[in-house]
Amino acid sequence: MYDNLNNYRIFYTVASLGNISRAADALYISQPAISKSITKLEEGLGVTLFSRTSRGVSLTEEGEILYQHIGNAFDSINQGEDEIKKIHDLGIGQLKIGVSTSLCKYILLDYLKDFINEHPHIKVTIRCHSTKNTLNLLAEGKIDLGLICETDIPKGFTYKELTTIHDIFVTSDSYLDNLHLREYEDANATHPSYPWMFAGNITSLINEDEEEIMDSTIENISTKDKNKLSIKDILEKSNLMLLEKNNVTRTHIDNYLASEGIYPNQILEVNNMDLLIDFASIGMGVASVVREFATDYLESGKIIELPLERDIEKRTVGFIYSNTKNRTTVLNKFLEFCKKNKSRD
Repeated sequence: MYDNLNNYRIFYTVASLGNISRAADALYISQPAISKSITKLEEGLGVTLFSRTSRGVSLTEEGEILYQHIGNAFDSINQGEDEIKKIHDLGIGQLKIGVSTSLCKYILLDYLKDFINEHPHIKVTIRCHSTKNTLNLLAEGKIDLGLICETDIPKGFTYKELTTIHDIFVTSDSYLDNLHLREYEDANATHPSYPWMFAGNITSLINEDEEEIMDSTIENISTKDKNKLSIKDILEKSNLMLLEKNNVTRTHIDNYLASEGIYPNQILEVNNMDLLIDFASIGMGVASVVREFATDYLESGKIIELPLERDIEKRTVGFIYSNTKNRTTVLNKFLEFCKKNKSRD
């Protein structure tokens, strides 16, 4: 078939024009070359395609069948060329991205908004997954690009840094006050202990007399006593809220705690960074969050950042894609756009 492609083009032109001379003019080749091409095609198929008359040529029954099919094939080719031209001229295409919910909300969304404004014809598909699942989808060719926190990059992938993030521990003022009060009571045994003040418990069942005693106790604790707990004490004695295990961020935090010799007594696992921030703001405990994702809460005072003796090592967030496959025009365009607009961070 492929050897006959040029012969089919000549056949189709002759059949459309009904005349070898006019076909020769249209194709800029000689009449003998056209006749030779038609003869070769007829011999290869074992049929006669044209009936020759004094006024030109007409298709035989077999020629009509071949003409219809070749016409459909050429129409498909033309449609393909038109679609490619539209992709080039209008920026039409598709981009499939894998990303976690938090990275999508706090980092990717900003870039996508402006990119889509500039390239409205590009279809963007988002698949929210953990880093591990994002890498699997990339390996399977189901997505073009992943946005992940820095981790061990598998062979065959390229990682391009986009921005930097900082892990911190946060809590509310009220939770910290209650935690200090609880430890103060345990140490001095001067006042009765209040079970409702334990980490993570946000309900209270106390009467008015107990409430007055509690208020008086808080007022009489000196600044020195309130601040007697070290960061290590706070992280070990509080209700420590972390992302679930088998998560890149959780692994990073676990490694930090271990390196500092901090062994929490109570851990609450949550599968969403936004929930960690919200839980900390209502006094449920101390949460490990990304500072850049909790800016509004920190600035409003809903949560406070705990000053660590040694900061948690900063991490990068970047795009990852396979370097074993040809990158699409749309993917290259998006990466270039993000690189150009990286200064926004």
